[in-house]
Amino acid sequence: MVKAKRKPVNQIMDLIQPYHKVLNIGCGGCVSVCLAGGQKEVIALNTELLVTLKLKGLKNRIDGYTVERQCNAQFLEELDDRISGYDGILSMACGAGVQLLAERYPDKPVFPAVNTMAIGIDREIGMYEEKCRACGECVIGFTGGICPVTRCAKGLFNGPCGGVRGDRCEANEDVVCAWVDIYHRLKRQNRLDSILEFQKAMSWQNQIQRTIVQEPYESRHYKKNG
Repeated sequence: MVKAKRKPVNQIMDLIQPYHKVLNIGCGGCVSVCLAGGQKEVIALNTELLVTLKLKGLKNRIDGYTVERQCNAQFLEELDDRISGYDGILSMACGAGVQLLAERYPDKPVFPAVNTMAIGIDREIGMYEEKCRACGECVIGFTGGICPVTRCAKGLFNGPCGGVRGDRCEANEDVVCAWVDIYHRLKRQNRLDSILEFQKAMSWQNQIQRTIVQEPYESRHYKKNG
């Protein structure tokens, strides 16, 4: 499930203040479950924005509407007749929903009201655990269903690193090393041979912009731009 966190009100105000009629669109999907962008959050944000606008002496109009999912075009059809009356759109969906909304209504400025934080699971109400970074090169079939990119502080495809202390991560001694957990998981499944499967370094092409030195794949080097 995608996790998101609402942007500070002052940032949202900077985005929408030039527009006289704004429609704030919520999403009944992931952001609703993590209490960041569902119907209740739309109402709460609109109330806060209207109070802020009033204190500034501004008379902008802000309405709210929530669709079942913003990341699916069929659920946006119900907005077609509503959008025309607004000169600015605010979205409380994840980054995917904001982009689909902007694609469907290219003549309207669409602004995000939340920051997309992670892809994870619900441990309990209000407690989420990041499990996936959508890296595009999934290797958990070799690691017992444990993601080394997310769990390992260094994102190692092949581990553990030389800094592991007992079963603890050198970056945080309160955390068990991801590769120790991977070892025990594979041992329990009688699949320890999988840990010997060498995984080539990933390009991280959708994680951070990097310059690739064109050498044979096995010896490519990656460098952060800037």
